[in-house]
Amino acid sequence: MTGLVRTAAELRKHADTRPGEAAVVMTMGALHEGHAALVRAARERVGSGCVVVTVFVNPLQFGPNEDLDRYPRTIEADMELAERAGADLVFAPSVDEVYPGGEPQVRVTAGPMGERYEGASRPGHFDGMLTVVAKLLHLTRPDVAFYGQKDAQQLALIRRMAADLNFPVEIVGVPTVREGDGVALSSRNRYLSDVERVSARELSRALFTAAQAVPRGPEAVLRAARAILGHAAQMEPPVALDYAALIDPRDFTDAAPDHTGPAVLAVAAKVGTTRLIDNIPLEFGGAA
Repeated sequence: MTGLVRTAAELRKHADTRPGEAAVVMTMGALHEGHAALVRAARERVGSGCVVVTVFVNPLQFGPNEDLDRYPRTIEADMELAERAGADLVFAPSVDEVYPGGEPQVRVTAGPMGERYEGASRPGHFDGMLTVVAKLLHLTRPDVAFYGQKDAQQLALIRRMAADLNFPVEIVGVPTVREGDGVALSSRNRYLSDVERVSARELSRALFTAAQAVPRGPEAVLRAARAILGHAAQMEPPVALDYAALIDPRDFTDAAPDHTGPAVLAVAAKVGTTRLIDNIPLEFGGAA
């Protein structure tokens, strides 16, 4: 049975009794099948080792126009999903437990890599995210940590932080889980009306259609994605595009027209009042 712990001291007492590798899956709660996929991947990796799911709504990640108090808190349902997926522990600390001295004066900064794309739309968001990830990595002390590829910029920044600051942890990205209509699983999907949901499908359609253009190169991929998103902007309700970009995941800059190797095709848009993000990883070969 999955245990619920609220303090770092309780967490260590339970986790230290488990032999083998330890894994962590970090969440802000309101768990769905995408989170379950992360937990299952963690369980498969560590076998009989300890899998910890953290549930913490991090106030540092919320901007002045984002309502921290409205964020869904569903710990009982979260516990049930975590147990079904194979977690040993759910660590759900209070704000005072994570930030015992109040908001931290010293924080991790995402730098230029965190100021682009999602960082431009949500200033300071990635600084808050990296600060809490660093703290939770210290508190949970995992050998390996699992994050969804859906939040591509977040994953890239966590990988960069772990490398740049010598965190003794392996960072693993898990493929995006999608619903039957192709829409990426997200806690935000609950805010879409039925007609908005139809428009939202165009984001994933643009990504997968554009992926077929990979053999023709980066510029062809972008043209294909933007063609579908241009049509989606005329739908009712419209898909109001924020960005559609082909990105080098090493530093989250725009991929060059002659880019080779890994890339991320990423989109962000509003449908109604709901802001959605999606992406797919791509691989460009060199010249034949």
